[in-house]
Amino acid sequence: MIAFIDDHWGEYGVEPICEVLPIAPSTDHARVAERHCPERASPRRRRDEVLRAEIRRVHEANFGVYDARKVWRQLGREGVAVARCTVERLMRTMGLGGVVRGEETRATVWNPATPCPTDRVNRQFRAPAPNVLWVSDFTYVATWQGFVYAAFIIDVFARRIVGWRVSRTAQTGFVLDALEQALHDRRPAKGRLTCLSDKGSQYVSIRYTERLLVAGIEPSVGSVGDSYDNALAESVIGLFKTEVIRRRGPWRSLEVVEFATLEWVAWFNAQRLLEPIGNVPPGVSGILCRAAMIR
Repeated sequence: MIAFIDDHWGEYGVEPICEVLPIAPSTDHARVAERHCPERASPRRRRDEVLRAEIRRVHEANFGVYDARKVWRQLGREGVAVARCTVERLMRTMGLGGVVRGEETRATVWNPATPCPTDRVNRQFRAPAPNVLWVSDFTYVATWQGFVYAAFIIDVFARRIVGWRVSRTAQTGFVLDALEQALHDRRPAKGRLTCLSDKGSQYVSIRYTERLLVAGIEPSVGSVGDSYDNALAESVIGLFKTEVIRRRGPWRSLEVVEFATLEWVAWFNAQRLLEPIGNVPPGVSGILCRAAMIR
């Protein structure tokens, strides 16, 4: 209604328009006066203007993917006291919103004749400490130069991405590279860690299985075609596809995807709020755990 008045007041006049629309002329007069003399605005309007700037800052700083709940949580972490309903109201007026996940297409190819480890996790995606349970999976991304593939390894305790790799091929070597990165970064104790994957040929290959055994990691493999058996890894990949791939495509090359993935993983680990771990980033959860263990 306000936009309509702004666009047509010169042609029809304010009062005639207000007679048709459910709005009082005094309301529009007060709005115009506030525009030319901001100090006359009500305390609520002045507060709204301050909050709009804060909301836009948080939304833009987090890949533009946060909905009102996440923006409200982040403002609370920064000490900005505001009601969730207020954030929702202001984001609607600003045209801001979060992203919505779509359905994922499975990339796993499994040979029934290939032996594989049993499922030792049984959908229990909980861990008492870091480096007790990792989950792994990969997905594909269409580019102008053909498909590329992105593999991830996630530590279940803090939902932290501990290894990742982007490759032109979906062969065993690229999921091994993600595993090597995780091993170098975390240096898990032998005999304490389990690593879950699906029955993809890359994860049940001799090379991958032997590397797990050499590192002292217990392999665990879920069933075929059942997303629940590796739900946590698929959830993280779903976020990656929703927050990066679908929003920022089309993609020109592997190099562009690789840089975007690097940027997203750094943000995910250090800043993204995750509800399952108490609406804090994975890095904060890990710090809190280490501090508790020291005490």
